[in-house]
Amino acid sequence: MRLKLITTTSLVALSLFGAAHGAEINQDGANKLRDSLAKVLPDDIAKSGFVTVNPAGNRYEVIYDLAKLLSKVDPTKVVVNGLAPWSVFATPLDNGFWNLEGNNSFNISGNFKGPDDKATDFTYSIASLVYNGVFDPAIAYLRSGDFKASDIRVTSKSDTDQVDASFAGMYYRLDSADSASGNGRLDFKGNGSLSAMSETVTGPQMPPVNIKADSIDFNASVVSLPAKEIRDIVFFVLDHLNEKNLSKEDGDKLKSVLKASFPLFSSANETITANNLTIATVTGSGGAKAFGYNFSIDGPSDAVRFAFGMNTKEVTLDSPIVPASYHAFLPKSVDLQIAVPDMDFAAFSDEFMKIDFSSGDNSEESGKQAAEKLFHDGVFVVDLPKFTAVSDVYDIDVTGKLQGRVDAQKDYSLQASILARDLDKSIAAIQELAKSDPNLQQVSFGMMMAKGFAKTDPDGRSRWDISMAGDGSVAINGQQIKGPDTEEPDQDQGQEPEQGLEPDQDQDQAPQQQP
Repeated sequence: MRLKLITTTSLVALSLFGAAHGAEINQDGANKLRDSLAKVLPDDIAKSGFVTVNPAGNRYEVIYDLAKLLSKVDPTKVVVNGLAPWSVFATPLDNGFWNLEGNNSFNISGNFKGPDDKATDFTYSIASLVYNGVFDPAIAYLRSGDFKASDIRVTSKSDTDQVDASFAGMYYRLDSADSASGNGRLDFKGNGSLSAMSETVTGPQMPPVNIKADSIDFNASVVSLPAKEIRDIVFFVLDHLNEKNLSKEDGDKLKSVLKASFPLFSSANETITANNLTIATVTGSGGAKAFGYNFSIDGPSDAVRFAFGMNTKEVTLDSPIVPASYHAFLPKSVDLQIAVPDMDFAAFSDEFMKIDFSSGDNSEESGKQAAEKLFHDGVFVVDLPKFTAVSDVYDIDVTGKLQGRVDAQKDYSLQASILARDLDKSIAAIQELAKSDPNLQQVSFGMMMAKGFAKTDPDGRSRWDISMAGDGSVAINGQQIKGPDTEEPDQDQGQEPEQGLEPDQDQDQAPQQQP
């Protein structure tokens, strides 16, 4: 679903990086293309006839005999049935690019044994996969492409569980453009959707669990990607995959390639949303109108911001596990956003360039030192720009910031603001529920205490601004309720505990006994 997701088609395209092209389509050109494709394959696979190329009118037909990939596989460990040849039609274009297209299907079954020698049976089928894209040999990747699949089915069965998953269809679109930053960098964006998703998990000791969604939509983009340099890194890794340590010369070459690729991008983001999600079990069902995930990285290389979030809308639950009297307290919607700002990837890359890749274990320690440079002066910050939870009886909004050090566990501070709408309604709901559940009386009492410390915003919401300093002192709305931590590990048993300050006199006072 991400831009880094490479379909079977783009894996085929990846190996076209050195393919010759010309206006005339003939067998000589086909042989050159075949030899170019074989360069990125292991020798035994390349010599097995895995790839053949034939002229086909104004284009070449590249045929991949997928069964040849299993020629060296131990049949007692892996068995795959139904592997059929896969065709890709490649047309050379006047601008040096290639147009790739095809229409294939996939229907395999088999079994394999894992490290524990337990067997797993599987099937994997795609009724139709149609694709059309433009491949750029200079970056060994697609500049654009459209991919459509229908009737996707996957099953996996072992002694412990069985998974059956299906999608009615899949669509994915990839586009690119020259980046405004220049230097040959590119901007990529992709979007698509999976429709009618259904997955069922069962097992001897597990009642069936079924997960469904009308659709799963995804969008992703990356700005100012050094695509040529990333290609060089990929091929360098492939060339040295079996080497335990690099030579000094190869290590310097890798540094040169890596240095040319920094920064890897100026921004990247991704969102995934499952629509009309439902989860059904023998103990009940639940779901949401929408369940989303988002991720982003942006900012200058010396102050990069990493952000992650999740959100749900119109959450439902129907299960006897949760008594009906508690349903009003279940959140109808939740939105959580977390960020780590001010990460210094510029300093990280500078330190990374000092690593001697030929030094074995020493390079690991150097890598750790480079990672420590990610945070200015060893100080990290975690932002909570948004957390909201809304139900029938509460409406809560929380923001905050946690600051600490990467080399200490106790030296941290916290600033947070909590806002609650209709606090009296929330307290009344808890008090009503406490009539049948006495354990909730303490919760009710605590909420009344909290109300006493609250301030009222112009919009009527109750507010608590909480500050916790590095010395351990805590204040709420400017009132210190806990002093600094003492150096003494223990106090005399007869000493009276420190008393917090009373709430503001102009605020509602907490009751002195339980309601």
